[in-house]
Amino acid sequence: MSGGLRGWRAAAGPLLQASGAPHGARRRRLLLSELFQPLNLQGEGSEAGWEAGSRSHRLMVQGGLIHPGSTGCYCYLPPAVRAMDKLVRLIDEAMEAVGGQKVNMPCLSSAELWRASGRWENMGPELFRLADRHGKEYCLGPTHEEAVTELVAAQSGLSYKQLPLRLYQVTRKFRDEPKPRFGLLRSREFYMKDMYTFDTSEEAARRTYELLCGAYRHLFERLGLPCVQVRAATGSIGGTTSHEFQLPADIGEDRLVLCPHGHFAANVEMVSGEQAACPTCGEKLTQTRGIEVGHTFYLGTKYSAVYNAVYYSPDNKPHLAEMGCYGLGVTRILAASIEVLSTEDSIRWPSLIAPYQVCFIPPKKGSKEEQGAVLLEGIYDDFVEAHPHLAGDAVLDDRTQMTIGKRLKDAKKLGYPYVVIAGKRACEDPPVFEVWDQNSGEVLYLTKEGVIELLSKVQVP
Repeated sequence: MSGGLRGWRAAAGPLLQASGAPHGARRRRLLLSELFQPLNLQGEGSEAGWEAGSRSHRLMVQGGLIHPGSTGCYCYLPPAVRAMDKLVRLIDEAMEAVGGQKVNMPCLSSAELWRASGRWENMGPELFRLADRHGKEYCLGPTHEEAVTELVAAQSGLSYKQLPLRLYQVTRKFRDEPKPRFGLLRSREFYMKDMYTFDTSEEAARRTYELLCGAYRHLFERLGLPCVQVRAATGSIGGTTSHEFQLPADIGEDRLVLCPHGHFAANVEMVSGEQAACPTCGEKLTQTRGIEVGHTFYLGTKYSAVYNAVYYSPDNKPHLAEMGCYGLGVTRILAASIEVLSTEDSIRWPSLIAPYQVCFIPPKKGSKEEQGAVLLEGIYDDFVEAHPHLAGDAVLDDRTQMTIGKRLKDAKKLGYPYVVIAGKRACEDPPVFEVWDQNSGEVLYLTKEGVIELLSKVQVP
C-alpha cells in the first residue's frame, strides 16, 4: 500500500496549506503518502485474483484501481474514480456538442414496462429480477429504452418544433452475466452512457444516427484509441441498423473482419461464410478480435409504437417518433484502454483520462542528493501556482524513506503520463531533473524551466 489513509494532518504546517488560503500563500501539496491507493502485489491465483491473460484486470488490481467485491462486481478506488470522472467529462462534451441533454433514470424498472415491449421474456436470465414487499416485480436496468420512451410518451402535446430530442445519461447498469471475467471488461455491474434520440422522420433519424457515430469516432480519436466502427447485429435491443465500436485486442470476445484499406468492417456474425473479400475493393478481408466499447442502433418505431410516443406535426396530427439509441461502456473503456495501451508491468492511459498527470519524486532521505528535494518542491509549487486547474493532478511522492527506484516502479503501476525525478544531476549547476515521458517512452533531462515548459502542455478535460 502506497500510504495509509491517515487523513489531512492539521499540524503539518505550510506543507499542507488549504487551497483556499489567502492570496500569496502556497497551495496545499497533494502528498502520495496520504492517497488511498492500496497496491496489491500478491501473485496470480491469490484470493483477490485475476484471470490469466487479462492484462487490464491484473494491472488494475495490482495498481490499486479496483478491488474485487463479489463475482463480477468491483469497488472503484480513488484513482479509478478520477479517471472515470475525466472520461465522463469528455463524454459530456461530446454529447452536448450534438445537442444532448442529460437525464438520470431509475435503476429499478417495473416488470409491466418491460412486458409491454416483450423484453421481460426475451431477455431471459440476463435480467436481474426482484420483487418489492408488495409483490410488485422489477428488474435492475441493463438499458433504458422502455423507461425513456415512456417518459417521452407521457409528455402530451409534444410538438415537432421540440424535435430532435436527444436525451442521455451516465448511470450504473446491471446484467446477470453467465460468466463474468476479465475484470471491468465483462462484469455484472458497470457504468454506461446511453443516449436515446427522437426524430420526426426516418430521414432525420438517419442523420442523427450518422451524427452520433461521428461523435463516437471523434471521442475515440481524442483519447488516442484505435477504435473501429463495424457492422453488427441488433440483438435484443432491436431496430434495423446497428454498429459496434471495437478496440482490436487479442483478448477481445468479438471476432471481426476488416478490409485492409478501411472500406469494410463487420462483426463476423454479419458476414456469410463465403464472403472473404471486401465488397468495395475486392481485397481479402483480415480477421482480428475486438473489445466492444460502444454500440449504436437505429430503432425506428419499435418502442415508440408500444408506448405511443408521438409528436404533433404542423397540421396538428400525431405521428410516432423515430428513435435511435447509443451506448458507450464507460468502465469498459477504462479497462480496454489499459488493455490495449499498457505493457505487462506498467499502466499506460490515454493521457486525457490518467488519474493524475504528473508525479514528482524527490531524493531518498539521507542520500547525497537530498538537497535536490527543496529544488523539486519548488518546481512542484511553481507549476501548481502557474496552472491552478492542474493542482489536483500533480502528486508529490513524499515517501522519502524509499529509494527513487522503488517509487518510480510504483509510479509506473499507476500510469502517470509524466514523472519528474530529482536524482544525481539535481546537484549540478544549473540543476538538471530527470523526466519520464510515458507517452513517448523517452527519458528527458531538463532544467527547472524546461520541466515547467514541458508540463505546461498537460491537458485535462
